[in-house]
Amino acid sequence: MDTIRIEIKDGVASIRLHRPEVRNALNEVLIAELTQAFTTLPESVRVVILAGEGTAFCSGADAAWMKKSATFSREENERDAAALAALLKAVDECPRPVLARVQGAVLGGGVGLVAACDVAVADAGAQFGFPEVRLGLIPAVISTFVLPRIGARAARRYFLTGERFGAPRAQALGLVHEVTTPDQLDSTIDGIVRDLLQAGPRALSAAKKLIRDVAALPREQALRETIRAIAEIRVSPEAQEGLGAFLEKRKPRWP
Repeated sequence: MDTIRIEIKDGVASIRLHRPEVRNALNEVLIAELTQAFTTLPESVRVVILAGEGTAFCSGADAAWMKKSATFSREENERDAAALAALLKAVDECPRPVLARVQGAVLGGGVGLVAACDVAVADAGAQFGFPEVRLGLIPAVISTFVLPRIGARAARRYFLTGERFGAPRAQALGLVHEVTTPDQLDSTIDGIVRDLLQAGPRALSAAKKLIRDVAALPREQALRETIRAIAEIRVSPEAQEGLGAFLEKRKPRWP
């Protein structure tokens, strides 16, 4: 692949945006390659780290791509937007936990990627923003994933002003979980990965699905769904091994 780099080791896949010369700006090729990466992960992968090479995580849309899209018809623009939506959905619904390793510029679609990840850790110097309105555009597709993280009230400010805000503010808004110094970024990520690798792989996938499903359901329907979900997973081989290991005071051997 031309725009991303993938490394898999000990059950952990590192997917890195590889366009450092343009601060990992999104274009149609990068979007397609990232989508393919997230939808074709080997079964051996248990955790995914999404990162950007160079000084930025992702600086939003590539200028050349935006110039080309200015000539698109409405139908072509819809297909273009649908491709970005498919990428964010692939990250959000990835059956493995996805961690965002965030540094530098995180703008527009880059914020959408962070919002689609399960856990986000940011360098204290990272800068976030939604510059779309300053270009006469709107942060449309990414809003589906960003709004549940920061809420409508914060979006009324940051979607409308286009101003940038730092990592501490992103943490306060709920967009990132932890803010670290640059030299602690990788060690913090590694600690979270170690925690995730202790869990049952199928339990992690089921927990991710549970969060998405329950958040969208009325309470009574959510209760029925959660009753069904726990009854189903309790009799699974993975749960039987996990409970057995706990009772026998040993490490689980996940099937």
